[in-house]
Amino acid sequence: MPLISGKIVAISLKIIRGVDVKKFNPNKNIIITLIVVIIVVTVISFTAAHRANSGKTNLGQSAVNDSVGFVDKVIAFPGKVISSGVSSISTLFNTYDENQRLKERIDGYGELSIQNDNLKKENEALKKELSLNETLGNYEKVTATVVSRSPDMWQDLLIVDRGSNDGIEPNMAVLAQKGLIGRVVEVNATSSKVELLTSKNQNSNHFPVQINSEKGDSYGLLKEYDDKENTLIVSQLVGDMDIKEGDIVQTSGLGQNSPANLPVGVVQKVKPDSYGLDREVYVKPYAEMYNIPVVTIIKRLAGAGE
Repeated sequence: MPLISGKIVAISLKIIRGVDVKKFNPNKNIIITLIVVIIVVTVISFTAAHRANSGKTNLGQSAVNDSVGFVDKVIAFPGKVISSGVSSISTLFNTYDENQRLKERIDGYGELSIQNDNLKKENEALKKELSLNETLGNYEKVTATVVSRSPDMWQDLLIVDRGSNDGIEPNMAVLAQKGLIGRVVEVNATSSKVELLTSKNQNSNHFPVQINSEKGDSYGLLKEYDDKENTLIVSQLVGDMDIKEGDIVQTSGLGQNSPANLPVGVVQKVKPDSYGLDREVYVKPYAEMYNIPVVTIIKRLAGAGE
């Protein structure tokens, strides 16, 4: 290899000597190019020869290789940075999308949890209503769902999803959970309006009741509600029977506008009225007057005629 390089150098020198410098003076670039080619060929020849002998690169080649490697790193660095940035941004967007999906799932789980709680409450209400209906085997009855209850008349009225199409008529007694809550006052084809015992209307919704005590029954009229103590008030008592706390209160059926023996509540206390001439019996109702999702409407005694 060095012999070939030497021949190339000798030939090149002869060419240069044979060139008329004056003639080619304007073309000095060609001469310079030839000189550079000669030098490069010479360096490559010596380098190849040295590598063939020792198997190692010389100092010049090592410097060139290191320089090329450094330049390559410098050029490649921005590309790596950009690639890493693009990858990070892509990961960020993917994480955001995943978070959104997870949030939607969490919201869905929350909604399902609320629906589950509502179904549990409805199931409990239906169980209580079923338990009540099992004690009313002698009555023909219709179960209805409360569909509306106006906030401004919360203690007075509620609307249920049963009407004349289901045989509902005005003045029918309405029960919920464990006891009496009111009476039907208005009937439409598919809905009815129920006036509650908690109503302040003094001209309607009066129920004749009987109080079962150890020494006998007392009769009176249920027509008031004490919203401070959450108790019903029975007044206009007939008889001097001793009435005690815990005595059972039921409808008497004497007014002919409601069946007898419908559960109302238990006696909580007895005290004289405001005039001191009569007694007032405070009755804790069986039914929860504020939480009424389902009701039972008593149509008539079983087997009774239309």
